[in-house]
Amino acid sequence: MTKRPWLLMGLMALMLALASCDKTPHNYPPDDTTVKLDSTNLPIVWIEVGGDSIMRDNRIDGRMKIIHNGEGRLNYADTVTHPGQHIDYVGYIAIRYRGNSTYMRSPKKPYSFRTLEEPLKRGGKKQKVSLLGMGKDNNWALLAPYADKSMMRDMLTRELAQPWMEFTPQGRYCELYLDGIYYGVYVLSEVVSKGKQRLDLKKPGDRGDSLTGDYLMEVDCNDEVTYTSKHHPVTADGKPLSGHHILFQYKEPEYDELSEEQIAYINHRIDEMENAFQTGNYQPFIDVMSFIDYQLMMELCHNVDAYRLSGKFYKRRDSVDPRFKMVVWDTDLAYGNADHRQAWRTDTWMYQNNDIMLNEKEVYMVPSWWYWLNNDPSYTAQLRKRWTQLRETHLSTERIMATVDSLANVLTSHGAEQRNSKAWSSWGVHVWPNHYDATSHADEVDYIKQWLSRRLTWMDEQLKQ
Repeated sequence: MTKRPWLLMGLMALMLALASCDKTPHNYPPDDTTVKLDSTNLPIVWIEVGGDSIMRDNRIDGRMKIIHNGEGRLNYADTVTHPGQHIDYVGYIAIRYRGNSTYMRSPKKPYSFRTLEEPLKRGGKKQKVSLLGMGKDNNWALLAPYADKSMMRDMLTRELAQPWMEFTPQGRYCELYLDGIYYGVYVLSEVVSKGKQRLDLKKPGDRGDSLTGDYLMEVDCNDEVTYTSKHHPVTADGKPLSGHHILFQYKEPEYDELSEEQIAYINHRIDEMENAFQTGNYQPFIDVMSFIDYQLMMELCHNVDAYRLSGKFYKRRDSVDPRFKMVVWDTDLAYGNADHRQAWRTDTWMYQNNDIMLNEKEVYMVPSWWYWLNNDPSYTAQLRKRWTQLRETHLSTERIMATVDSLANVLTSHGAEQRNSKAWSSWGVHVWPNHYDATSHADEVDYIKQWLSRRLTWMDEQLKQ
């Protein structure tokens, strides 16, 4: 048989292309790579990957150092001129990109990283550490606010929800250097995970009580192995949308860590819960107050992704608590930020948004759970009562606006927002999916406060007892 060198060369080129398709050259530098940081009120995070390309699906070795001299004290990038600063962490990490739309549509990329005792090339043993005062764990994220020009929306939700929800991930603003280049303001964040300082989920067994927990699931898209709901999403008047399906991802344990018995159990338990919504006998299957708190937070911020994407829910073993609970996560497109699905409005319920999404040819819809719950007088009575309680305490107008002002002050008082804006120039420019194109950070903050005022007024009127 005659050899064909051109064919062999073509195959080799294809193999090299496939091998490198997960890599990203130059690690997406900012618009301006000359920005310098002298001093800041935010922790400074240095990550070094030695010029290697960070990947989306596979982690690579890195080194990380964090300087944080404490609340109310400045941190200095020049450690020679300013020796003796407090090093919050220094050590190995395994890093990759994270996110879906935040990765695909934003030039400023978010990261997932694990803290390690040793680099991946020497085994990569994980190491649980406390970062910036948050509980010890080895699973962390660096969130990259970009579409949210205020850089406040996720943090605002967390600050508001943490006092009254069982678990809401903590986050800390920081300024990031990657391989010597200033990358701007990030949020060093806990993730929703099984760790003892997080949800503290136990590893499920294959029989008895241990089979019943613990599990973390997520309503999301089809980019991972999923279980398909037996119940279609519905319109605002309860009509099933037979051409659409709700998908559940396995988060803790991950799908490839689950046994056949565990997969069968959690799938069946979800079926039982969804069946119970339609009969009104759902109390044995869900923590009603957890679902109410989640709904009120999602509706307050009018999150365009609420209920249908990153909709995290978990279940402990039956001997501890047999009911599913909800967790708040991912609200960077909330508070009037998005220009699709009428998310900018202040006078609609997001749980009723399937009709609008259907018209806009959206694939991922709100589960029918929320229709059935909000058509149950017992649930809505508790919802109204809880809203009244929260408006007098944790969700008072005064506390909400004070939290907005506090976050804005943290970002602007020592130049962090200004440096970030120089690195990533976007004021006065349309960025997907913004509804309002602010001309400055102050303009964006004012927009959020005005939007919140209208939203609170409308919700108060709708939920009055």
